[in-house]
Amino acid sequence: MLQFISMRQDRGVDWFDDGVRDPGVSTLVLASYGRSVFWIEQEKVILEKGETLFIPAGQSFYGKCIPTVFHEKYVIAFTGAVELEGLPLAKRTAWVKTKLGAYDLCLERLKGLYADWSDNAPYASFRGLSVLLEWLAVWNRELDKGPLSPETHQAVERMKQYITANYQQKITKETLGDYIHKSPNYCAALFCRITGQTISEYVHATRMKKASYMLVDSTLTVGEIAEFVGYSDVSYFQRIFKRETGMTPTEYRRERPAPSA
Repeated sequence: MLQFISMRQDRGVDWFDDGVRDPGVSTLVLASYGRSVFWIEQEKVILEKGETLFIPAGQSFYGKCIPTVFHEKYVIAFTGAVELEGLPLAKRTAWVKTKLGAYDLCLERLKGLYADWSDNAPYASFRGLSVLLEWLAVWNRELDKGPLSPETHQAVERMKQYITANYQQKITKETLGDYIHKSPNYCAALFCRITGQTISEYVHATRMKKASYMLVDSTLTVGEIAEFVGYSDVSYFQRIFKRETGMTPTEYRRERPAPSA
């Protein structure tokens, strides 16, 4: 039976992992900043931002920081991988590493899970199972479709960068098509295939990320924040925020007080 064992966030320049695991434990890693290095069965593996790594149970490894290079990554330990019918990735007996197209989606899920896990929130391990299965599923889907060309990845990165810079405005597949000089339908299909999100979902997620920071770090009202991130209808903003975070903006602000000066 699939069992979520633990998760952690590694960050800094002095991380080291001796690779000691209980029998049957597999490891899943997502790099969110910088680079780190693993030796898996005596093979050197560099893990960089945006890449994900699966080390199945039974493979020996150790890992450490690259000198002077700051890094950050999220790590989940779990058992029961070989019992996951229909997920070829989980049945692998050798490590695999790729650049993850659905990186932003998985990273946001992991950040939320890590907050729950660190706070010993009720049912955090069940949420961990959900995040773990989604991560494995979207990654397996990408592996099934085969490697993408650098040009394809670059096109999606350009669209994501445009959204990040212009999230307050209305952004559609036509907008992005004009920006990268491709047809709107091509942009929509490519974006969803690589990121696991529609253009609209990604825009909402980008706005919610900014709104979350502002709720903690600013004294603006909920209405002012809604307008700032691109919503003229405060009620609609509140519905989207609760859908994305599980809390209303007011509840989020109350749960996460601003850091003291």
